Amino acid sequence: MVQYRRHSLENGYIYHVFTKTIAGFKVFNNDDEFLRILNTITYYQIEKPLVKFHRYEVLKKENLKIKRKDLHRSKRKIVEIIAYCIMPTHIHFVLKQIKKGGISKFMGQILNSYARYFNIKYKRKGPLWAGRFKSVLVETDEQLLHLTRYVHLNPVTSFLVNDPKDWKYSSLAEYITHGDNQENLCDFKNNLDIQHLFYEKFVNDRISYQRDLKKLEELVFE
Repeated sequence: MVQYRRHSLENGYIYHVFTKTIAGFKVFNNDDEFLRILNTITYYQIEKPLVKFHRYEVLKKENLKIKRKDLHRSKRKIVEIIAYCIMPTHIHFVLKQIKKGGISKFMGQILNSYARYFNIKYKRKGPLWAGRFKSVLVETDEQLLHLTRYVHLNPVTSFLVNDPKDWKYSSLAEYITHGDNQENLCDFKNNLDIQHLFYEKFVNDRISYQRDLKKLEELVFE
């Protein structure tokens, strides 16, 4: 049985971190909303921002010449993002904690920030997320590799796309494209030794199995 977080998260360790919305409520409905959470994730990955993300967005709109890096007291990360997938009703991360309390701080900031944005946009009140996030310790390199595949296959498993490359809101593109991009969110190369072509095949080979497994789970729990 999977054991969820019941202890403090430790620096240098990798965790599967995930959260879902209340009653499967759809909170990412269009490109603007997916982009909003991705920008929020990027912003709060760095230690000690000087302003909240919504204030940063206001400053940008006011055409003040200010960069994200100028709004942090340091450039140090509190977490490394190894993989991620943003789904309409939930979020998956594979995270390595860098600073003490980093994962909890990171998750709290991005979830609270997005909930504020969403509630203002849709004139609603109340919580958006189903309690605190869950986390599972990743103990081996093999487990880590298979976990990233599971995360990247989520949109296919849910029949949102047929090819995982077609889902724009996961880190898969960073895994299967050549070269480094300064805009990349993930730091997987220090934690996984993978070849681009191998990894793409590794993911695609599991599509049918993961879809069948989801169907079985749905039948069992109906």
